[in-house]
Amino acid sequence: MNQDEPKQNEPELQTTAEAAVNGAQAASEEAAVGLEQRLAEAEAKSAELHDAFLRAKADAENMRRRAQEDIARAHKFAIESFAEAMVPVKDSLEMALKVETPSIESLKEGVDMTLKQLSAAFEKNRLLEINPQTGEKLDPMKHQAISMVPAEQEANTIVTVLQKGYMIADRLLRPALVTVSQ
Repeated sequence: MNQDEPKQNEPELQTTAEAAVNGAQAASEEAAVGLEQRLAEAEAKSAELHDAFLRAKADAENMRRRAQEDIARAHKFAIESFAEAMVPVKDSLEMALKVETPSIESLKEGVDMTLKQLSAAFEKNRLLEINPQTGEKLDPMKHQAISMVPAEQEANTIVTVLQKGYMIADRLLRPALVTVSQ
């Protein structure tokens, strides 16, 4: 009966083996379905992130383009404010030339008013005068020494101002031309 026993157990073993194989197939099918589902989710997430990236890239490109346009406009119209302030000065000078018989008094008064308009235009546009005083220390960032002269004051101090200088905001436009003491 020992020989018969394995034969009787053989169908049981086949059934158990088939069940194990079927179970493994079912498990692998479930795993495959789970993997396919995860792959589909990952692909959807990837497409979503790619779309978000393209939108962000387009937004950045639009902002860069707008900034370039703003800079170009700023360069193009940078002197607009100054030009607006200078128009009345030109008008005043033209009106002075239209007077047929100007007197010295009226010319002086007109020039004085025009100078006030010009000074106001400079001030409005942050164009500052550099007019150093006698005895002031030479500042090579604002003054240009034309010559050195013997003087009773301290060396490297301003003796006379030959021409005023100008600054736009904090930037030197033209240095003041000065003579300094030896």
